[in-house]
Amino acid sequence: MGKKVLVVDDEKIIVKGLRFTLEQDGMEVDCAYDGEEAVEAAKQKEYDIVLLDVMLPKLSGFDVCQQIREFSNMPIIMLTAKGDDMDKILGLEYGADDYITKPFNILEVKARIKAIMRRNARNAAENEASKVITYGDMKMDIESRRVFIADHEINLTAKEFDVLELLILNPNKVYSRENLLNIVWGYDYPGDVRTVDVHIRRLREKIEENPSEPKYVHTKWGVGYYFKN
Repeated sequence: MGKKVLVVDDEKIIVKGLRFTLEQDGMEVDCAYDGEEAVEAAKQKEYDIVLLDVMLPKLSGFDVCQQIREFSNMPIIMLTAKGDDMDKILGLEYGADDYITKPFNILEVKARIKAIMRRNARNAAENEASKVITYGDMKMDIESRRVFIADHEINLTAKEFDVLELLILNPNKVYSRENLLNIVWGYDYPGDVRTVDVHIRRLREKIEENPSEPKYVHTKWGVGYYFKN
């Protein structure tokens, strides 16, 4: 069965081009032209990828991303204005997994989609064997990719989970921001180390009782981040 993709953009010519190209690759493509329509579509179906423009009528792409993150961790790629770093950073803050700048090359879009799908498939294969890790009141179920604090489930994005999984499986090992970027996002990822800082901050806000005095994910100043055993 083809992978399910939701394309969200108010420029119909862009939507038409993306839909045609992705369908040629055997993907099942749904389209939305404003923010409210996008959120409703995501509630009705679990997509393998959401391509989400920042500038949308009714709800911005950031608002859409934030609302989807309240009920799903489906991968989201933001489509941002060319060279606008603030859009990229905000997209990551709101829970996006990746971003592509406009105007984009359709081959780049396809490559990013396939890279995320490969990572998800690899993660699924690696996690076939049940594995539950417990530290204090935190429990991480590797197989189901779920995290609990004091038996309360924490809703992490795919990348937040990947970062936490790497750190928790290698307790007390300090990873530089560059290492985390290369391992979790891949050596071909065009973003910079600010991506790591954004995800660590958001991760702490979710799993730490006091993010400014973390119990789990610590900073080794001038070096990087580590999970304290």
